[in-house]
Amino acid sequence: MHLTHRSLLLAALAALLQATAPAALAAPVRVGDFSNTGALPPDWQVVHIDQRVPATRYRTLQWDGRPAVEASATASMALLARPLEIDLQKTPVLCWMWRVDAVLQQADLARKAGDDYAARVYVAFSLPPESLSVGLRMKLSLGRSLFGNLVPDAAVNYVWDNRHPVGTRAFNAYTDRAAMVVQRSGNGQAAKWVAERVNVLADATKATSLAIASDTDNTGETARAGFADLHFVGADEPCDFSAKASK
Repeated sequence: MHLTHRSLLLAALAALLQATAPAALAAPVRVGDFSNTGALPPDWQVVHIDQRVPATRYRTLQWDGRPAVEASATASMALLARPLEIDLQKTPVLCWMWRVDAVLQQADLARKAGDDYAARVYVAFSLPPESLSVGLRMKLSLGRSLFGNLVPDAAVNYVWDNRHPVGTRAFNAYTDRAAMVVQRSGNGQAAKWVAERVNVLADATKATSLAIASDTDNTGETARAGFADLHFVGADEPCDFSAKASK
């Protein structure tokens, strides 16, 4: 299941971004420091989208010596999200650390009933208005009248999946405005911290929000995951998991 040009208007965006001169090297932009144990950072808020299901619980803690946020989900769903103003020309690469106790058993990203993940990192984008059709702008306007700014122009979900190979790309089971990218799969690296590095430059011109989540509302399963040290770096810069300062 591979993404086509319909998902995030990648063809148009790629042409736009390729025409842009390479950016100068930039310092890391830290957007996820959770060192204040017990309290969530003020920029981060729990977003409970569907009031009909319980909310995933989030707390900060020291986990194996690493300042992190813990997500605990039992037949639940809520995002832990923050707004962003990121220049993806300067810092197109998102880095983070995450871990799961175990993957879900019944999840399947191809089905609405299986649209759950032990852990995911969600990046929402604002796209150039001229790249959106009149019909799509009307659909987005209607969605925002019901759910507010929770409805983005487009989004990418990097997920820790249970069955699909790493690198699998597909539409979200509910909307083709959200792409699902399998970043990790299976239990082979469960119960330990894993470092990630993804280049989101080709997905949009401006990232507007970042969220992390553990959601199990569709399958009714239980999951526990951790996230730490989220930051953006330049395309040619290494991830830096040593610094603790937050933006």
